[in-house]
Amino acid sequence: MSLDVSSLVKTFGEKTAVDHISFKIQNPGVFGLLGTNGAGKTTTIRMILGILEKDGGSIQWNGKPVTRETVKFGYLPEERGLYPKTKIIDQLSYFGKLRGMDGKSVKKAINYWFDRLKVTEYSNSTAEQLSKGNQQKIQFITALIHEPELIILDEPLSGLDPVNADLFKSVIYELVEKGKFIIMSSHQMESIEDYCEDLIILKDGKTVLNGNLKEIKSTYGRTNLTINCKEEIETLINDQGINLISKNATGYELKIKSDEQAYNLLGEIISSKIRLDKFEIREPSLHEIFIEKVGE
Repeated sequence: MSLDVSSLVKTFGEKTAVDHISFKIQNPGVFGLLGTNGAGKTTTIRMILGILEKDGGSIQWNGKPVTRETVKFGYLPEERGLYPKTKIIDQLSYFGKLRGMDGKSVKKAINYWFDRLKVTEYSNSTAEQLSKGNQQKIQFITALIHEPELIILDEPLSGLDPVNADLFKSVIYELVEKGKFIIMSSHQMESIEDYCEDLIILKDGKTVLNGNLKEIKSTYGRTNLTINCKEEIETLINDQGINLISKNATGYELKIKSDEQAYNLLGEIISSKIRLDKFEIREPSLHEIFIEKVGE
């Protein structure tokens, strides 16, 4: 199975919201769809789902145009889409049957996901009685209840506390192990970096970066240095001619020209008998790459 998006275009009046975007997902796993607000991410998602009609390009699943007949979708939108005054158990039964499931299969799937996401106690509650986090869990179940092949998650961790965010992450890993194809759109770069092998970054409807994350990071080289310590070392940093990017409560983020430059600084720190909590030479994070590509 594979998803092939080629030269996708969408315009609204004189504005081109999506400008000839192309990407392929050829293997199961998580594909990152990233960009600033207004970059065209949600518009792209809605064209893949058939909610919006494209103005150009093609979207194919296994070589055939994507329709509700050719691929089983699961969609977790950023906006809540639950009926506020209807019982959760009734809503999930309705959504399951709407997707062609029989009563026995729906009941089995609901019981599994209630237990997996720890919301069994809310089965007879209405959506409006739930917290935002628990509403997000129910929304997640509606996206997964029918065992979709292609799952699209738009800001899946938005509004979740750390415990429930970790729960969602474990479910996403489970879906990857089951061979699901997942498109994830998120502003939480650490989460994307945890999951995604491949990604695309959009700005103003155009592609600014597209490819394998490890390969992209390797092209930058190990030019970043993180140092955590409680004492001031800015004088030592300046003496070595190292560029200070930022200083925070735990230490420093630096840009280096070579490993040798970093090790010279390390030697000076040790000679000064300054306690180090962290000294890491690394490739740039996805967050840093994102800022470079789309920041003003």
